[in-house]
Amino acid sequence: MDKKAVESNVPLGQGRGQVHRERTPDLSSDLSFEELRNRFDTSATVRREIMSKPSTHGSATRQIVSGKIFKKCKSATFQIDGATYTIVASPPGGAGAPREEVPRPPPPAPRNGSPKQGALTIVRRSSSRGKTESSPPTDEQLDQLDLDTEHLPAVDTPDACDKAALRLRYLLRQLNRGEIPAETLQKNLQYAAKVLEAVYIDETKDRRGPEQPRMQPATLHMRRLRTPCWARCSVEKPNEAKPAVARQQSAPTLVFRRLADEDDELSEVQPDAVPPEVREWLASTFTRQLATAKRKSDEKPKFRSVAHAIRAGIFVDRIYRRVTNTALMQFPQDVVRVLKTLDEWSFDVFALHDASAGQPVKYLGYELLNRYGMIHKFKVPPTILENFLSRIEEGYCKFHNPYHNNLHAADVAQTVHYMLCQTGLMNWLSDLEIFATLVAAVIHDFEHTGTTNNFHVMSGSDTALLYNDRAVLENHHISAAFRLIRDEECNILQNLSRDEFREFRTLVIDMVLATDMSFHFQQLKNMRSLLTLAEPTVDKSKAVSLVLHCCDISHPAKRWDLHHRWTMSLLDEFFLQGDKERELGLPFSPLCDRNNTLVAESQIGFIDFIVEPSMGVCADMLECILGPLHSSTKNSSSSAGQEPINEESTGAEPISKFKIKKPWVACLTDNKKIWKEQAAKDAEARAKLEEETNGTSPPTEE
Repeated sequence: MDKKAVESNVPLGQGRGQVHRERTPDLSSDLSFEELRNRFDTSATVRREIMSKPSTHGSATRQIVSGKIFKKCKSATFQIDGATYTIVASPPGGAGAPREEVPRPPPPAPRNGSPKQGALTIVRRSSSRGKTESSPPTDEQLDQLDLDTEHLPAVDTPDACDKAALRLRYLLRQLNRGEIPAETLQKNLQYAAKVLEAVYIDETKDRRGPEQPRMQPATLHMRRLRTPCWARCSVEKPNEAKPAVARQQSAPTLVFRRLADEDDELSEVQPDAVPPEVREWLASTFTRQLATAKRKSDEKPKFRSVAHAIRAGIFVDRIYRRVTNTALMQFPQDVVRVLKTLDEWSFDVFALHDASAGQPVKYLGYELLNRYGMIHKFKVPPTILENFLSRIEEGYCKFHNPYHNNLHAADVAQTVHYMLCQTGLMNWLSDLEIFATLVAAVIHDFEHTGTTNNFHVMSGSDTALLYNDRAVLENHHISAAFRLIRDEECNILQNLSRDEFREFRTLVIDMVLATDMSFHFQQLKNMRSLLTLAEPTVDKSKAVSLVLHCCDISHPAKRWDLHHRWTMSLLDEFFLQGDKERELGLPFSPLCDRNNTLVAESQIGFIDFIVEPSMGVCADMLECILGPLHSSTKNSSSSAGQEPINEESTGAEPISKFKIKKPWVACLTDNKKIWKEQAAKDAEARAKLEEETNGTSPPTEE
């Protein structure tokens, strides 16, 4: 015990620091309390002086303790069970209390007018056992370590920390040698993570005040995307600047929210607004009488403490990254060059198709799932993910479709990435919701037959019979994809819990079914109605479903050269369906007769009545969702790099308006202008052809 040396009454032969034990006086039960106190107090005069002058009691330089006079100590240190403790004397008012002191109730008021006393605080300083183990273990100690996890101590015991630290050092050494089985590594990392979580809970549960809430504040958590896997795999110059993922919000613009009217209902389209053929195509493709069966409202997801997850994961993240990085798929240099523009709105997926030797889904899907950390967070084995994406790519190429192929899947997935990253939507979603959104974008047209739902229904195909003529293709895309996931070599969901799998599957089903074009107008109408409420609450499933639907039809909102190429591919697919309909004796579906189709007029109608309204509603929804979250964190350090919020004034009071970037607005305007010019040329050519036909017709006999 570390204390000041005794000044007096120390027997000879006993030096400083030695323990002196006196014989305890024989206390008789017949003695009164006053006699017992006098017997222990060898200086009654001093005692009476202190009692007569209470003001000197707090500042006395000596104390009477068990008949001995000691110097007053400010602290004392001792050891119990290998741990070192220090008793710290604090002056009245707690000025000397350490910062780590746990809040305690105030002491009782002093009696008889005596002055306020100081406090004693016991602080655990260190562990002697920890000091002996602070040095790294030797190779002999590590060689004798058994990585069996069946007989480890409980995670909330002190010995568990030592075991976990020793195992982590051993795992690092074995990783460098490449001599560690994956299963053993996984079990030991899980044990280490649980130990760290238990330590964090134990350290923080008593630091909260009685009135401090445990819930995290409702602020916008800014996500940080991971380094592209091609940047890890490829060799780059040390000083070469790597492309940073733009996470900025939009530049200030003003778009007034639309009211919940029925402007986009096809019944309100003026008869002379579009040609009859285009109107028939719009009606057959984007309208349908639907049952109003609604899925039951989803429960709000339960989130773990963000600080808890970060604290526990940061210690094992280094090891897990070393494992996954060694197994990441290698990217060809041509693919790397194209993927550097992945964050642009008009990403050239055709260039990626050429650079990847016809495998855009494989490389783009892998890159996105890695960039958002899904491979790491949900422990997706890299080889399993590569197998899954390769099989998905094969399914898209099964029917050799001109439009609904692997190129279209990659284009939609990249557009979804833009909406998640560049608008800030990823900060509103959980990890599992982002995972489901990316996978839904990749598989949303899996094994597409190159024909419409109406063709399946009219021809009575086996797929239409299986799904009772309801969302025939969309149901097949979902079913075929999840059947593929059941294969052990393609099961990217193998490490999800049962609850996570159910939530993931529900989200994917909702999103892919929402790509059925016959739900289009009803989907937009419902979202418009919701956004007109005073305090709208947007369901996450409906939000990401609308985003995926808009990305699915977004090619008219891309750069003209990309849009025109997509349009020609889609018309080729329509014409092939028309050829099948002719062979089966079925009536032509709209835009499927290669001899009688108005291309420019159909695209103008598609932009005016489908794409432009859809993108407008989607933008309004995103601003409604992200506006309140963004405004709550605009002054915090986490919002660094974002565009300032534009303040628009309506009336006397200024209202902060949060706006996202809308690069599709300019593209839609430019593309529609070009199509109108083309439509005028086509009309002039048809009129000239009719004149020539009428002029060369044989004259009638009188």
